[in-house]
Amino acid sequence: MDKFKNKIFLGDCREVMKKLPENSVSACITDPPYNYEFIGHKWDDKEIRRRVERVQNSKTLVKNIPYGSGLSGGVRNESWYKKNRNNIIEYEDWCFEWATELFRICKPGATVLVFNSTRTIAHVQVALEKVGFYARDMIVYRRSSGIPKGINMQRKLEQKGYDNPEQWDGWHSCLRSEWESICVLQKPLTNNYTETLLKYGTGLFYTKQDDGGFQSNILENIGRDKSQKFNVHCTVKPLALMQKLVDIFVPKVKESLIIDPFAGSGTTLVAAKLEGINYIGIELEPSYIDIIEKRLEAISDPQETCSLF
Repeated sequence: MDKFKNKIFLGDCREVMKKLPENSVSACITDPPYNYEFIGHKWDDKEIRRRVERVQNSKTLVKNIPYGSGLSGGVRNESWYKKNRNNIIEYEDWCFEWATELFRICKPGATVLVFNSTRTIAHVQVALEKVGFYARDMIVYRRSSGIPKGINMQRKLEQKGYDNPEQWDGWHSCLRSEWESICVLQKPLTNNYTETLLKYGTGLFYTKQDDGGFQSNILENIGRDKSQKFNVHCTVKPLALMQKLVDIFVPKVKESLIIDPFAGSGTTLVAAKLEGINYIGIELEPSYIDIIEKRLEAISDPQETCSLF
């Protein structure tokens, strides 16, 4: 197992994880692509940039994420809802595929944390439960700000010249989004928490806060990091957030090993290294490997990049 530790693997995580031994990973903290209609499309930097650039000169308020296409708007007819449902099913099936290998390589009691949007987190949870994980919690990561999205009905009616549009003042098609969900799942224990902890070093959560309080499942007041010019990833999570998750869910014992199958710009791996925890990173987009290496090198020694394929 030592040949896999503290390395970044280039490739599709569904294939890379097949090379890893079973019951070897203590925890998984990952931020996979959200369901912005990318199923059936290549998830690479070129496609992400194309979709982000499409909205730069538009009225879209959130301009840093790669918007989808057909499900972002259009007439809400039977065909639209069918397409929406099929997209969700495809996304859930894709989650099932990578979760199958993740389940195999996780130790009993290993905790799995998966970021996703509030709209599709339930489908991620269901997919992981299907492969054998069981749900433990849902963490709220409250961002420092949120932007209203959707239709402002009063303004829409005013534009179309309807009478009395002011009666719909304050009515919109959705709420202001200011939190992301983190699904917490766990591989079944070996009989009980004590036996699992002593055998695998897994299963428990660290709940003691600096002020003596008990850790909540709402994480807030975490500021964003200062941007690094070389880090062009569009959805970088705050390092303090990832360190907090590592602290809570990964005991600092010699055998602990974190995996991130969707390493992105490597924030999970950086957090693990700072906390003295061994890690494995997997990333499909070659250009992100350079970003991960630079961030890890800034801590201490360069990390080895491997390709299994």
